[in-house]
Amino acid sequence: MECRRVIVLDTHVLVWLDEGNQKVGTNSRRLIDDSLREDALGVSAISFWEVAMLVQKGRVELKLDLADWRRELLEYGLEEIPVTGSIGIQAAGLENFHGDPADRLITATALERRATLVTADERMLGWHSDFPRQDVRS
Repeated sequence: MECRRVIVLDTHVLVWLDEGNQKVGTNSRRLIDDSLREDALGVSAISFWEVAMLVQKGRVELKLDLADWRRELLEYGLEEIPVTGSIGIQAAGLENFHGDPADRLITATALERRATLVTADERMLGWHSDFPRQDVRS
C-alpha cells in the first residue's frame, strides 16, 4: 500500500484556496487536491487564530463568520492539527528561523507530521533545512 502524502498548508494558502486565488499554481493545486482526497491535508490550529486576527484587522474578508468558515473547512476534509507541547518545543528550537511565532508553529507542525509544507512565504521556503516544502505559486 502506498503511503499517503501529508500536506500542511500555511495560513495564506488556506485563505487563497478558499478565495479561489489564482496565485495557487497548477502543480500545487494538484498536490493539494490529491492530499485532500487521501485525507492527508492539514493545517495548524494556529492558522485559525491568524485568520481571526487578520479579519479583526480588516486585512482579510471572509464570506462566512469565522466559526462557520472553520467548521465548513473541517467538514470538507481539512484536518486541524492541534498545537501540542511537542510542536511548541520544536518551534522554539528551530535554528536560524525568523521570529514569527505562527510561522514557527506551522513549520514545526509540518516537521512533526513529516509533511510537506505548502507556502509562498519566501522566508519559510528559503530556510536552510532539508524538510520538504512546496511553493504554492508553482
